[in-house]
Amino acid sequence: MATGRRKTEPVDPRDVPKAVVNRLSLYLRELQQLLSGGHATTSSSRLGQQLGFTDAQVRKDLAYFGQFGQPGVGYRCEELIAAIRAILGTDRQWRVAMVGVGNLGRALLGYRGFISQGFRVVAAFDVDATKTERVVEGVQVYPLEEVGRVVAAESIELGLVAVPASAAQSAADRLVDAGVSGILNFAPVTLNLPPEVSIVGVDLATELEQLCFSVANRVERSTEKS
Repeated sequence: MATGRRKTEPVDPRDVPKAVVNRLSLYLRELQQLLSGGHATTSSSRLGQQLGFTDAQVRKDLAYFGQFGQPGVGYRCEELIAAIRAILGTDRQWRVAMVGVGNLGRALLGYRGFISQGFRVVAAFDVDATKTERVVEGVQVYPLEEVGRVVAAESIELGLVAVPASAAQSAADRLVDAGVSGILNFAPVTLNLPPEVSIVGVDLATELEQLCFSVANRVERSTEKS
């Protein structure tokens, strides 16, 4: 397999559409499924078909990062998995802090998929004294005011915010002040953070609204055709 330009010429994230990065994650999951199912190789056609994309789309997405695959062979699943993980930055383990140990926070702490994809939650924080100084799902829970000390001591780089909307900005500010460089926000509110801090928002209600839109309009189209 030809090596991509990841090693010698890093890609500026601003040059890559967000949709392409989203699809890389989908390709990675599908490739991992194929490999676990005993498939050593795959093609852009098969990979795209499984995910609802064209083979041209798959090739175009990968071309942002280099040349992959071999004529007559296609993509070697193990090698392409390694390449995509290097592109995404998940070819090493990231240490993560969780702020908020309510119902959502506890569920996230119990999610085993984080470790397999290169993320390890090493500390959690909460303002509720009844939830602190305990171990939840194998993770120590600290008082929120200890964010700065623990982030430094544990070399934490990423943060998850799973608190009510009214407390999200304050929680994120504490993480940023402690030196965290990327935040995944589950609170249904837009956070104002320094430009050097990366942020991704996950609003579950918004995702359900998008799903409802798709289903409702599909139903309407079916009714019109009948």
